[in-house]
Amino acid sequence: MEQTFKSGFVAIIGRPNVGKSTFMNRVIGQKIAIMSDKAQTTRNKIQGVFTDKEKQIVFIDTPGIHKPKHKLGDFMVKIAENTLNEVDAIMFMINADEGYGRGDQYIIDRLQSNKTPVFLVINKIDLVQPDELLPLIELYKDKYPFEEIIPISALEGNNVEHLMEVFTDFLPEGPQFYPEDQITDHPERFIIQELIREKVLHLTREEIPHSVAVVIDQIKNRGENDKLLVQASIIVERKSQKGIIIGKQGKMLKEVGKRARQDIEGLLGSKVFLELWVKVEENWRNKPHHLYELGFKQDEY
Repeated sequence: MEQTFKSGFVAIIGRPNVGKSTFMNRVIGQKIAIMSDKAQTTRNKIQGVFTDKEKQIVFIDTPGIHKPKHKLGDFMVKIAENTLNEVDAIMFMINADEGYGRGDQYIIDRLQSNKTPVFLVINKIDLVQPDELLPLIELYKDKYPFEEIIPISALEGNNVEHLMEVFTDFLPEGPQFYPEDQITDHPERFIIQELIREKVLHLTREEIPHSVAVVIDQIKNRGENDKLLVQASIIVERKSQKGIIIGKQGKMLKEVGKRARQDIEGLLGSKVFLELWVKVEENWRNKPHHLYELGFKQDEY
């Protein structure tokens, strides 16, 4: 009997920082989602495409659903909530180490009017004792009629394969939406922006909040040894932030560039010459035209 092919779309939701991007990168096997220990790292829907002989699962990593504090926050929440109506399944990820919190209840409240089946995924089980899991599972069982509850460690890979099997069983028969070697539907420019932004967040820690964006000014072939020239601007809200990112004698910006270049070369498979500038755009997160210029096009969602 011929095996049927299954396909579908799965939205990943959860409080900021529960490991959604780590999961995405683990499953896809290549870095497409930016990882940082700061909240609200993911700003746009990042689609990661997993394909094998039996199935194609398109994962959509939504911005964390949270109470918005500014226009950018409004936009991020809107994207996340709209996504939930467009998918076959929702994967609600929580952090085993942090247990149940108000942020989780806020998401559960949002899910009450939702008709898409929800799978609860308890991540970071490597950080807790096994006997701590059962009370957490019981607590969540009472909060919402989840399709299934699956504990995993995205970082260590524990039980991730089982989760993929659960989705395979659940998803409908369907076509292959993307070629089997395609791992994301985002243009390379977007991923390059995210890789640069990730390095800024990693290296500056608490000094630079999320008022940072990256714009690719141009990508072109330099002709010499097939090197690509990538020119990008890092946008901040204040002069003091510009100083921090540039660093003493330009050291910080140099380090951001060095680390980002390595990741970009891994992504593109070719040598890259990366030029970075830092620009100040005051209060850009509350100015619709700036949001539009920086790629947050509200009319698309």
